[in-house]
Amino acid sequence: MSMKPLLVELGVEELPVKALPGLAQAFFDGVVDGLARRGIAFERGDAKPLSTPRRLAVLLPGVASEQPEQHSEVLGPYLNIALDADGKPTKALAGFAAKAGIEWTQLERTTDAKGERFVHRSVKPGAATAALLPEIVAEAIAAMPIPKPMRWGAHEYAFARPVHWLVLLHGKDVVAAELLGLTSDRMSRGHRFLHDKQVWLSSPEDYVASLQAAFVVVDPDARRERIVREVNAAAEQAGGVARITEDNLEQVVNLVEWPSAVLCSFEREFLAVPQEALIETMEINQKFFPVLDAEGKLTEKFIGIANIESRDVAEVAKGYERVIRPRFSDAKFFFDEDLKQGLEAMGQGLSTVTYQAKLGTVADKVQRVAALAQAIAPQVGVDAGKARRAAELAKNDLQSRMVGEFPELQGIAGRHYAIAAAEDAEVALAIDEAYQPRFAADDIATSALGKVLAIAERLDTLAGGFAAGLKPTGNKDPFALRRNALGLARTIIESGFDLSINDLLSNAVEAIGPLPVGKGDEKAYADRGELYDFIIDRLKGYYADKGVPATHFNAVAELKPASLYDFDRRIDAIGTFAQLPEAEALAAANKRIRNILRKAEGEIPAAVDASLLREAAESELAEAVAAAIADTDASLAGKDYVSALGRLARLRPQVDAFFDKVMVNVDEPAVRNNRLALLRTLGERLGSVAAIEHLSN
Repeated sequence: MSMKPLLVELGVEELPVKALPGLAQAFFDGVVDGLARRGIAFERGDAKPLSTPRRLAVLLPGVASEQPEQHSEVLGPYLNIALDADGKPTKALAGFAAKAGIEWTQLERTTDAKGERFVHRSVKPGAATAALLPEIVAEAIAAMPIPKPMRWGAHEYAFARPVHWLVLLHGKDVVAAELLGLTSDRMSRGHRFLHDKQVWLSSPEDYVASLQAAFVVVDPDARRERIVREVNAAAEQAGGVARITEDNLEQVVNLVEWPSAVLCSFEREFLAVPQEALIETMEINQKFFPVLDAEGKLTEKFIGIANIESRDVAEVAKGYERVIRPRFSDAKFFFDEDLKQGLEAMGQGLSTVTYQAKLGTVADKVQRVAALAQAIAPQVGVDAGKARRAAELAKNDLQSRMVGEFPELQGIAGRHYAIAAAEDAEVALAIDEAYQPRFAADDIATSALGKVLAIAERLDTLAGGFAAGLKPTGNKDPFALRRNALGLARTIIESGFDLSINDLLSNAVEAIGPLPVGKGDEKAYADRGELYDFIIDRLKGYYADKGVPATHFNAVAELKPASLYDFDRRIDAIGTFAQLPEAEALAAANKRIRNILRKAEGEIPAAVDASLLREAAESELAEAVAAAIADTDASLAGKDYVSALGRLARLRPQVDAFFDKVMVNVDEPAVRNNRLALLRTLGERLGSVAAIEHLSN
């Protein structure tokens, strides 16, 4: 069977930047899946989606020219239904044979668990790939994730953008097809400005090189590498380092077909504006790359990516500089006006801004957070006065002109205004860090004061959200409570703050107070236990991302540790314990102990009575347990869980011997209850760090 390369290219008007990667992948997957479903052999090699803003393409190094033989097997009626008493065909068999288009005597027989039955087996030649490709491509197009397809002209078909050409080549041959009003051809098109003409493709192997010659880099990875290379070279020329974020780079890659870096500059006076605002403008609004100095500070240089190679690069640079200047001027105006007002004065307007209907104004929230921060600070060695001051100023920048124009600068703007107002440096930094982590992969706050503020802020948000009936449901989470819960947990754990989450939640719930429930006058507090469970549930994904098995997480979660930092230490300890050779046996033993105690009747004694120990194995276990308890008391008190579990692992020989040689539920009540007391004592100590029975299969 011959294999020939396959090329499918769909030419379009400029596709949405953010949607392009997904559309390209879906088109590629659709074609590949269509070939696979029809049994058409193909070589994928290192093939991947190819795309530019004006085209989606699938290029496979080898695709078979036809399907293999198509084998069919259709099961028919069982013999007791197919044949009458005389061995003649019934209507059921006659109908089955007629449907197959053959005489019933030509049918074969097969046997399964229910008995013997008739079966029709057939073989037919495979269809030519060229005959199937139009259908495959049509299915791939139909399956693409296009939320709002466009229509153009007087026809019914639709796509993400109007389509203008279709290339469908299998080897050197054009595969005849009509899709979206287009007739397939071998003619692609070059760059809209640098090569505005058709590009003849003799075969799929020529595709990438032919478009390269027509000023189109069709491989997005190649465009990415070219952009990074040129941007870095331009930044080096400017004596700085380019700031290249993945989000900005990805969008630029999907904006151009022939990227060319252009070094630009702006007036140095704009550097008086917080650099975050300028960077935000350059990256979000214009897709430019800022240039930083060796210390990470913004310079007056930036880099734009043109979609052409201009003969007059200076004019292109002037255009980019002209576009950015009004935005920078606005930012400078906002910043200067905010400085005139001052950060403290901004806060006066917070009492008129509703935070949430049931929870009052933003000013009300500020006071709750300030009280929480002031209470938490001494527990972690932070100045309570600074904690309160930082909290009282943390929301003031919401009233600034800068944040009104750049909402992403909440906290960042406040830090700059606090510095300008000669506030304490720690306070200024904490105003910014209170928002960290801002997103899933973001770091927590770096300063202790910032961590306190971040914890207090999220405690109030969670308690308030639950009290006001804003608990997340499905995909709806209007107050971002899931993100706040994880941010709270991460900050506590990664800071090493051994705080009681139960106490923190109780204080936050008390500060919110009872809120109306339903339509009547009834009021209720948020449920602290529900909040605790909600936070722990967020930690499932956190630890899963770290590679912690669900069994380890569940073993610790069952104990409901009051401290999230303590929770984390137990997770680490159970991970170490699980690697020990004794772990599985002791986990199984603890599960067995739990089951025995669950079924026990009557009251179990509080302590083991040595005089009632009858068997050598139970005496040895009792002595070993007593020694292990004595040895682990200090470790558990010091939260050295690794040492405690390591010591308990040494109980395995005595535990195994006990279960091998001793019957617990003997007839004599005193002996039976004494053995139950021994098992309870053992189980309580084995489960002192985590419910280790979860480690048992």
